[in-house]
Amino acid sequence: MTAIILKPGREKSLLRRHPWIFSGAIASVSGKPQAGETVEVKSANNGLLGLGAWSPDSQIRVRMWSFESQDIIDSEFFHARLERAIEARERLHLDAITNAYRLVNAESDGLPGIVIDRYEEFLVCQFLTTGAEFWKRDIVEQLTQLLPSRGIYERSDVDVRQKEGLQPVSGVLTGEDPPDTIEIQEGDCRFYVDIKHGHKTCFYLDQRENRAAIIEFAHDAEVLNCFSYTGGFGIRALKAGAKKITNIDSSAASLDLARRNTELNQLETGSVENVTGDVFHILRDYRDENRQFDLIVLDPPKFAESKDQLKKAARGYKDINLLAFKLLKPGGVLFTFSCSGLMEESLFQKIVADAALDAVRDAQMIRRLTQAADHPTALNFPEGSYLKGMICRAW
Repeated sequence: MTAIILKPGREKSLLRRHPWIFSGAIASVSGKPQAGETVEVKSANNGLLGLGAWSPDSQIRVRMWSFESQDIIDSEFFHARLERAIEARERLHLDAITNAYRLVNAESDGLPGIVIDRYEEFLVCQFLTTGAEFWKRDIVEQLTQLLPSRGIYERSDVDVRQKEGLQPVSGVLTGEDPPDTIEIQEGDCRFYVDIKHGHKTCFYLDQRENRAAIIEFAHDAEVLNCFSYTGGFGIRALKAGAKKITNIDSSAASLDLARRNTELNQLETGSVENVTGDVFHILRDYRDENRQFDLIVLDPPKFAESKDQLKKAARGYKDINLLAFKLLKPGGVLFTFSCSGLMEESLFQKIVADAALDAVRDAQMIRRLTQAADHPTALNFPEGSYLKGMICRAW
């Protein structure tokens, strides 16, 4: 087996079981491993540190499968890791509230680059790294044994694969081709989802608990739901007795699905306004029109894909939060989020605080929010805690 020898002192992160090895930490490589091939990782003094997947085109040159020297990376290894992840979700008793949730959360489930979500009777997978791609056939085979389904669909059509030297790909891996829309359930709400074309694996499952949290603030409220996608927060708010929902999204197709979701839940469509356009521009228009809302949700897409984009991302978060504070009625509530993994929680809180200050609003943080429990963060992989959120009240 090919061995990766680290530079002196660069084994410290691996001794803490962090699963990434960057190119600058590597002193030498014995042989010429192919992309995704399993390699041994050794310290400068030749001590075996574990086994990982080789990625020659990525800055993250190795992603660790195991830190146990006795492990063998084969079908049985993936069977055991998948079984452990699935059992962990069973212990959350998610089936009592939903039929859509995450089964495997990549590094945090010991399976770097592998994401598997359940939507009713279909499974949706993403294989985001060379190691995941290398073992894809075996992983799918083990998954069919562990969790029979109507079909397994791949949604590896994401930009991050290009950093691994991989092309985007999507399509049926096994079983049936999913229909254009599938109906899922979340608490007392139902949603249509589009497995083939929706964002991520088609629905923001990581926001489930945060959508539920809106219930206690939504009664009799006029709600502005920004970056609304297919209306998840808005449907929850309507169910809780909101007076009116204004959904804003750049995608007309997403807003059409939001309209269908409103009808699916037998809610009054006249209470919903769906606005297609740029959130930044529309919020400025609302500010100039002196519109105000009781409850605002800001759930934007990732603003920072790399460290050199962080300053620009911070300006974007500052801008939309400042506008939101200006649009809140006295005593109004803001649900604000960042899903940029590079945005630290303390920095995000500072940005929101600065936005309130510039808006000349006194504000309180009522609660911190994060990703749902089926999106766990391994303690040895803090990067897995990507979703930061706050509930704020402004005066």
